[in-house]
Amino acid sequence: MEALYTAIAHASGGGRDGHVRTEDDRLDLDTRPPQELGGSGDGTNPEQLFAAGYSACFLGAVHGAGRELKIDTTDAAVSASVSIGKNDDGGFGLAVELDIHVPNASPEQAQQVAEKAHTLCPYSN
Repeated sequence: MEALYTAIAHASGGGRDGHVRTEDDRLDLDTRPPQELGGSGDGTNPEQLFAAGYSACFLGAVHGAGRELKIDTTDAAVSASVSIGKNDDGGFGLAVELDIHVPNASPEQAQQVAEKAHTLCPYSN
């Protein structure tokens, strides 16, 4: 793959209970595990950051798919639910569920847009 853009982020402190910032300082925040994982829940956690990135990226792909398929995605919205849990190997894994809303399209058109968007979104590939 030829890189078109590279984001660089740095983590310090205790990892999930620490601090992250991007090299350009556009993102600079404390991270805290959620209460469900024994943390204070007082900061942003990596799963929230992943969900935000995936939903924003996928919405861009929805609009790209809409242009390509000539389907109106003007008021489209995407929500990403990211869950963390133990996998069979004793480590952890993520599960993602996307809720895609394309109000100006028929259910069939919305399905077409979602399927095409999955081929365009780098988080999906």
